[in-house]
Amino acid sequence: MKKFLPAWIQILFLLMACSAQVVTPANTLIPVTAGIAATNTPVIPVSNTTAPLPTATPILYPMSIPALRLGNYPGSQITIVKELQKGGNYRRYYAYYLSEGLKIYALLTVPEGSAPEGGWPVIVFNHGYIPPDIYKTTERYIAYVDEIAKAGYVVFRIDYRGHDASEGEATGAYGNPGYQIDVLNAVSSLEQYPGVNPEKIGMWGHSMGGYLTLRSMVISRDVKVGVIWAGVVASYPDLLYNWHRSGAFTPSPSSRGVGWRTEWIETFGTPEQNPAFWNSVSATSYLADLSGPLELHHGTADEDVPVEFSIRLAELARSAGQTADLYTYEGDNHNISGNFSIAMNRTIAFFDAHLK
Repeated sequence: MKKFLPAWIQILFLLMACSAQVVTPANTLIPVTAGIAATNTPVIPVSNTTAPLPTATPILYPMSIPALRLGNYPGSQITIVKELQKGGNYRRYYAYYLSEGLKIYALLTVPEGSAPEGGWPVIVFNHGYIPPDIYKTTERYIAYVDEIAKAGYVVFRIDYRGHDASEGEATGAYGNPGYQIDVLNAVSSLEQYPGVNPEKIGMWGHSMGGYLTLRSMVISRDVKVGVIWAGVVASYPDLLYNWHRSGAFTPSPSSRGVGWRTEWIETFGTPEQNPAFWNSVSATSYLADLSGPLELHHGTADEDVPVEFSIRLAELARSAGQTADLYTYEGDNHNISGNFSIAMNRTIAFFDAHLK
C-alpha cells in the first residue's frame, strides 16, 4: 500500500504542528450554504477559564493521521467461504480476509463475463453504524450493493471487527483505529484478488462508513475516488462540540468506542488548549493530500448527522484545490431514501467517470 510521506517528514511535520494554533472555533456553528437550514443542535459554549495544559501530546497517537500513514496494512488472500444466491449479472460470495491476524468477513460480488483489460474496477463498501450485536452480513445495504454491482464493479462490503462472524472486539470507529485498519487491509487484500485492477479501487461510505472513507483517502494513495452519503466527515473539534448523537447512534453494549470525548479531553486537553493534537486526528487537516476526487450526498432533514458536515467538507476540500462535488436533498433523511435512485445514479456515474 502506497504511503503519502516518508516517516521522517511526517515526524518533522508533527513537531512543527505542535506550535500551530489553527483550529475550528468551537463556539460557532459550521458555515451553512444559503438555502440550507442550520441544525437545531445547540453548540456547547467554551469556558474562558484557562486550565493548565495536560502532559505533552504523544507525537504519534494511534488515531492520528500521521501514525496511521506509518502503519503496515498487508491484507491477505481473500478466502471464499461459500457462494450465495447470485445477483442479476454478478455472483455473490461470503468471504474473509485477515486484518491484524483477525478474520474479517465480507460480502464479495464479482461481475459475470469477461473482465475488461487490466481487470475489474473495485468498490470497497463501508457501511454505517449498526449495533454490532444485531448486525448480519446478508441483511444490510442489499439494495446499495446491488446497484453498484450491477454497474460492473467488484464490490467488497466488509464486516468490521466484532460484527457478525468477524473476529475481534467492536471498539467503535471514532476513538479506536481498529475499523480503519480493517478497511485499509481490505484495500490491500483486493489488490491481490485475481481479476481485479489494483489501480482502479474506489470507496463508498455511509455515515460512519463515510468517516472511514475520508480518512482512508488521506492515509493511502490506493483509493482513487470516494463517494460519501451522509458522512461523519467533520473535524474532531466539530464532532466534539457540534454533534450530539441520538436514535440509531445510541451505543450498543458491545461498543467500547463511545468515551473518546472525555478520554481525549482529560489526556490531551481541549481543542483550544492543544490544537496540534486535535488537528492531527482530523482528516480535514490533511485534505491537500486527498488521493482522489470526492462526491458527497446529504439529506437536509438528516437527524443523525448534520448536513453542515458535508457542506463544510466540500468547502474545505475545494479550498485545498481538490474536487468535491456536493448534492443535498431537500427534506430527505439520513439514508437519502426519498432520493435513493437519483443519488445512486449520480454515485455510479461518478465512479464510472473516474474508474472506467
